[in-house]
Amino acid sequence: MQKGQATQRHKILILAAIPHGLRLDKEIRSIRECIERAARRYMFKVDLRTAVQPKDIRRAIADEKPTIVHFCGHGLKDGSLLLEDDGGNNKPVSPEGLASLFELHRDYVDCVVLNACDSVKSAEAISNYINYAIGMNQEIHPESAITFAQGFYDGLGYEISANQDQFQRAFEEGLAAIKLEQELSEAEIPVIKKKEILIPEILIPEISSQEIFPKISPSATPISLLDENRN
Repeated sequence: MQKGQATQRHKILILAAIPHGLRLDKEIRSIRECIERAARRYMFKVDLRTAVQPKDIRRAIADEKPTIVHFCGHGLKDGSLLLEDDGGNNKPVSPEGLASLFELHRDYVDCVVLNACDSVKSAEAISNYINYAIGMNQEIHPESAITFAQGFYDGLGYEISANQDQFQRAFEEGLAAIKLEQELSEAEIPVIKKKEILIPEILIPEISSQEIFPKISPSATPISLLDENRN
């Protein structure tokens, strides 16, 4: 658990793209309702950007400095997210491109939720820099994606103890919501990736071989060693 999660204030930036075939309006409304009814609703602020292009995402994150970024839209089999360009044409954004963006904002972004089909590769790439990244390991039904979002943000708004992992708890709440309301198999689709915490070498104590294996005098015989142990 990251230090201070239980008392951390969150700014949630919702990025919605290409709503064709999806109920993004319902997902966005659900997130707002979850936050409004939360016991800790005073800890959250929600900002929204719709019909986002790559440049809109880059600018919105830099301007708002959110702790949570929530993307809703379409994903592709290679892990890319589908946005639009200036001409309204489809514009895939690769996992590597997304990771390079979030690398610049790792000082304040704590969690990224990619509520889009086949987005786990992007989540994995982002988790190299961001503490928590959630993606989908295959196609997910739109209603299941909405249900997961409801459960996740319900869980995020609950009171938690100081030793609980807030985002892991919210993720599990999202899975539970799917299991209760949708097909059980759909609960196997969301995946949470966590940044690996590396311990600097300077903090790792050096242990010499002599500390592990005490030095034995070359002249000592098995009998003399046995006598020493008896004494």
